[in-house]
Parts: sequence; structure tokens; C-alpha cells
Amino acid sequence: MARRLRIRHVTHVSYAQAAVSSHNEVRMTPLTLPHQTTLDSRVTVSPTATTWSYWDYWGTQVTGFDLMDPHADLTITASSLVETHTPEPLPQAPDWPEIAAHTARSRLLEFAGDTPRTKLPAELVERARDAAAGLDAHETAAVVSSLVADRVSYLPGSTGVTTSAAEAWEQGAGVCQDIAHVTLALLRGLGLPTRYVSGYLHPEREAELHRPVAGQSHAWVEYWAGDWCGYDPTNRTRADDSHVVVGRGRDYDDVTPHKGIYRGVAGGLPEVTVEFTQVA
Repeated sequence: MARRLRIRHVTHVSYAQAAVSSHNEVRMTPLTLPHQTTLDSRVTVSPTATTWSYWDYWGTQVTGFDLMDPHADLTITASSLVETHTPEPLPQAPDWPEIAAHTARSRLLEFAGDTPRTKLPAELVERARDAAAGLDAHETAAVVSSLVADRVSYLPGSTGVTTSAAEAWEQGAGVCQDIAHVTLALLRGLGLPTRYVSGYLHPEREAELHRPVAGQSHAWVEYWAGDWCGYDPTNRTRADDSHVVVGRGRDYDDVTPHKGIYRGVAGGLPEVTVEFTQVA
């Protein structure tokens, strides 16, 4: 079964004073994968600028652009039409020695270690190990995700883009980005290669066709158990046809939706809106 989703992601930046120039990278183009097909996607910029695209090391499509004239505002609009499908049944999980052996001799090793954002105290990893004792990889991912969601409440505005997994755990609140960081940190600590996923989540399972719905960017994880398997720890569920993948990496820093530098006075925060319309 397939869903066809139109997504409109708008980022508006108002500078404290006009920026003299800016250099930008945008990661807002959904990927084409076995379970999703990007039928149309474009990124437009105001003030108008020439854009170019390339694929980064992690396999994410990047749109770049420079603005060399002074500008008081910047608006980036990413529009996509994506067809998503119900995920295939989970593969049979390899045993833990097989996962360890495959990780050691492949690129999975890049998703097996800590990053500055995802480093957690050893006692937290041991707590997760106790909770997952005797479980296979799929069961471990679900149990650890529940452990994290029980501790880190979803609370918009409680953290910022620089918050680490340890900080989110300590304060017991965060957003989907933080919950994903804590989850992947614990799963990696247990020997399960796990990557951070950036994308979108349609907020309504039974959406009315052609009715726009306000949503937001979303983050979840994919762990390797014979194949990459998506799990959304914020919502305690497998990633499914409501999830749209834009990029994957070691953590948020590898897949930041918009980043860049500008020359001018510091200050000003971006305003972001995401709108979904199910068209089929």
C-alpha cells in the first residue's frame, strides 16, 4: 500500500541587521529508496540565487547557494512530492557475534562509535544492557527505545540544536532529535550499529486527501540487523509509510537541514514551518 505526500518546508531567517553576504547548505530533498520514491523535489531561495546540488559522503542530496549582496531576510522553500510504502517485514536478526563480525569488516563501523553529541556515561549503557539481556537486535531496539522515551519526555523548546545526548538524559526532556541521539548512543553501546535519520513525519495516520496539515521535521534511528531497520523512539514505533527519509548520518551534525555562515551582526533566529498534503 502506498501514500503520496506533498511536503512544503519553509525556513525564514530575519537577521538582526542586513547580512553583507551568506553561504548556505540545505539538506531538505527526500531520498529515493526501496520504500519511498521522490517524484518531484525543488529548493527555491529568496532573494533569488543560483543553486547547485551534490551528494555528500553520507548519501544525502545537498543544495548549496551563495548570496553576495546585502540582504535583511532569507527564505528557503523546499517542495517535494514523495510516494511512500508500507515497510517490509523485519529480517531475521543475526546473532550478536555475527553482528559484531560484520560491523568490524564494513562501513557499519562508522555507525558503531560515540560522537561528541552521543557520548553517554558507562553506567547508562550498563543499565540498557541489563534491560536488553537475552534479547535479539529487534527486541533490543524496541526495549532501549522505550527506556529512553520513559526517561526523556518529548517537550518542544526544552533543548537546542547543540544539546548533547547526556544533557537531554540528565534534564529528562527534549525533542525528537535528542531522543534519537540518546537511543542511538545506547544501541551503539550495546554493539548494534545505529544511524541518525533526518526527515519528516506526517502527523495524521488517516489524513483527509488534499487537506493541508501542519507538521514538522522529524528524527528517528535506523539500526542494522541484517539490513537497516527504522525505529521511531519518540513515538515508540517502527518507521513506516508516514516517515519520509531525507538523510542519514552519525548524528544531527551530518544531516543538518540548513547550515551556513554569514557576514554581519550576530542575532536573529530562523522560523520554520512544514506542511503536508496527502494527495493519494
